[in-house]
Amino acid sequence: MAKLTILKFPDPRLKKVARQVTDFSGVMADDLIKIGEDMLETMYASSGVGLAATQVDVDWRIIVIDCSTEKNMPQVLINPVISEFEGTIYWEEGCLSFPGIYAQVRRHERVAVSYQDVYGQVQSIASDGLLGVCLQHEIDHLNGITFYDHLSTLKQKLLRNKIKLMKEKQ
Repeated sequence: MAKLTILKFPDPRLKKVARQVTDFSGVMADDLIKIGEDMLETMYASSGVGLAATQVDVDWRIIVIDCSTEKNMPQVLINPVISEFEGTIYWEEGCLSFPGIYAQVRRHERVAVSYQDVYGQVQSIASDGLLGVCLQHEIDHLNGITFYDHLSTLKQKLLRNKIKLMKEKQ
């Protein structure tokens, strides 16, 4: 396994919309397993609970998540799509592409997500709380959307200023 480099805001590659995975056979299946393992290693090494392929400059619709306290329930979701949602919550979110930055983001309270596993088998997961928010956050990344995009213009300006100050202190 290899630790990957996480793109940091405002890298324009974070705005890229990822491509659908259509081939789950042979070498491609091996590639999907490897990138999933590498993404999980990168996520764990960065103390994250989720990571999208676009955050590590991979142009596939893949996310990895593990919201368990013990960090022993890794999941690799390919081509994830929110199929159902209800309710509204506000959740304090962080992001590995925005290290040290947190903001309140409006999300659906409960979501159901359809996806494929690394073998192409269709699966689904329904959740609320941290897992539900994590699923929405990572799927947003695959669509070129960051939690920054959910913020008001004023909050975006404050966040940019905070990032600038953090960089100046380094």
